[in-house]
Amino acid sequence: MSELEYALNTFYLLISGAFVMWMAAGFTMLEAGLVRSKNVSEIVTKNIGLYSIACVMYLVCGFFLMYPGDSVYNAYFPMIGSTWGMSLGGLTFNTDLGYSDAADFFFQVVFVATAMSIISGAVAERMKLMPFFLFAIVLTGFIYPVQGYWKWGGGWLDAIGYTDFAGSGVVHLCGAAAALAAVIILGPRTGKYSSDGSVKVMRGSNIPIAALGALILWLGWFGFNGGSQLAINDAANANAVAQVFLNTNASAAGGVIGALLIAKVLTGKADVTMAINGAIAGLVAITAAPDTPSGGLATIIGFIGGIIVYFSVVFLDTVLKIDDPVGAISAHGTVGIWGIMATPLSGAGAFGTQAIGAISIFLWAFICTAGTLLVLNAIMGLRPSEEEETSGLDASEIGVEAYPEFKD
Repeated sequence: MSELEYALNTFYLLISGAFVMWMAAGFTMLEAGLVRSKNVSEIVTKNIGLYSIACVMYLVCGFFLMYPGDSVYNAYFPMIGSTWGMSLGGLTFNTDLGYSDAADFFFQVVFVATAMSIISGAVAERMKLMPFFLFAIVLTGFIYPVQGYWKWGGGWLDAIGYTDFAGSGVVHLCGAAAALAAVIILGPRTGKYSSDGSVKVMRGSNIPIAALGALILWLGWFGFNGGSQLAINDAANANAVAQVFLNTNASAAGGVIGALLIAKVLTGKADVTMAINGAIAGLVAITAAPDTPSGGLATIIGFIGGIIVYFSVVFLDTVLKIDDPVGAISAHGTVGIWGIMATPLSGAGAFGTQAIGAISIFLWAFICTAGTLLVLNAIMGLRPSEEEETSGLDASEIGVEAYPEFKD
């Protein structure tokens, strides 16, 4: 490989990573728009904080657990690397990878934050800030990297042929499974479900901001999926990247249409929140294999994902009484499973191995999260008091109101 090709791949990976980092803004705006105004500053703080924690924890130990022996770890922590029996050395012109080790680390670290962002939306409005940040340390430093190693680090899922190009399972199902465990342990928001079984609709504070968040995520997903090709130095890689972009966009569009149509047919209303979740559902659904389908098949995969997310949101909320303010468990978890299982439709992977991957990732993230949160709950408590929750977490946790001129 020439130095020019190496530089081109490195630049592409860095730009893709920057796009994925911008998804942090998307999650922040989406969640801020879908929670009540009295909790907006708190959810923004959580998103900024979790991104920073993810970056530090992945540098400290997460990257090493997920990709043991990579030289980027030695470059930043040579003494720790030596302790683990790794060769010392700095960043090199690594023609085996085809791009800079530092670019590799940067691209991987922004994925970790995405998984944690899924959880922040699901537990919104009733989880205290400090236990949330402590859990973020565990998920980004241990839970996520271990199952990430199973596939992307050359572990046992990779060995059996599990397919997950950019992370419908490794990122999205992992985050959603953790979110489900957290929501079950926390319970619903105060006043969400009445004793007669009726469900109170708790409307978000700012739909335009939520829509902006969804569109930012849509844009960032081109880096998420496109960057996962990891190279653009020749015609074959360039064509592969172009197909990934095409399929990612087509699936998101299909998801919006599917969610809007089913909402209109069943309720008579074109629910904008379902359109938002439909876009995310389409993006999640195609992420396991955005490189192999045709544009038409990608649209169908996204369309089905949009229908699935509608029924999943309604079922979790009204039947199982699982309170997920932003629909994160459905969009990333239920549809994540669909995306994993849909890969054989385009010849990528086999149903059996895909099912093994989905089940193992779900159980790992769910069990580890449940254990961690139960310990944290016993030590310091996870929820604010009912009075604090009723007043809003902006007042009790942050001291700064997002919309001081409005009260809900």
